[in-house]
Amino acid sequence: MATVTALRRYPVKSMLGESLTSVAITARGLHGDRVAAVLDETGAVGSAKHPRKWGQLLTCRATLSDTVTVELPDGTELSPGDPELNARLSKLLGREVFVSDDPAQGGGALERAVPEYEGGLPDALRDTARTDATGAAITSGRVSPGTFFDYGRVHLVTTASLERLRSAYPGGDFDARRFRPNLVIDTPDASGFPEDTWLGGQLRVGEALFRVAVATPRCVVPTLAQAGLPADPGIMRTVAREHRVPVFDLGRLSCVGVYLDVLEPGTVRRGDTVHLSP
Repeated sequence: MATVTALRRYPVKSMLGESLTSVAITARGLHGDRVAAVLDETGAVGSAKHPRKWGQLLTCRATLSDTVTVELPDGTELSPGDPELNARLSKLLGREVFVSDDPAQGGGALERAVPEYEGGLPDALRDTARTDATGAAITSGRVSPGTFFDYGRVHLVTTASLERLRSAYPGGDFDARRFRPNLVIDTPDASGFPEDTWLGGQLRVGEALFRVAVATPRCVVPTLAQAGLPADPGIMRTVAREHRVPVFDLGRLSCVGVYLDVLEPGTVRRGDTVHLSP
């Protein structure tokens, strides 16, 4: 029997998020997830996938009650729309930035650092990489239209996958938070990477129904220091060695977890049972 062991959302893209006991699932994913992002003067969407440029966002935390609140590294709490928040984030990141809740603002450009490990980027994209002003090799793309999501709107990982990776690299801390999932599913009777067998199937989780769409390719973010977890490049080297799977026509990529499409909205609670239909 699989159950929901953790629920997490991230109201501001690439900031730390919050743990929930229950959440409404809408057609666009978890209510309140990635409803805002930090943009710069070029229109780029702040993403820790380019850590030299945006990594400091992982020192901030965003939560949602009636409105979004951002907690800065010194503990100060401010809300989007407050000029002081934009000023403090600009100082933190070393250039002019602002918080936006409008995905159409700025054009949705998304930059990703090129991983050193194999399987972190399709070969076709690696060939298009350029070196930017930070000295990092990056590729450019866009967020999913009309959103601040990179691609999938709900992200799931299983405890079995994390345990499988931990057995391959006992010195690594495979805390689920490194992978920024929305749902962590406890799979006590499974081994290996059970999500691989779920692709194309449907998951009933609490009141919501999902389709398992595709494996989740991983970037450099799980290797970065965040939420009290140390930086560790061995995390993704382990994933690259232990779990590279086909993703669309992009080749075999380093993946942990799966993206879900929402078929039926509803409430999901921690402790809910998960039912799989092939």
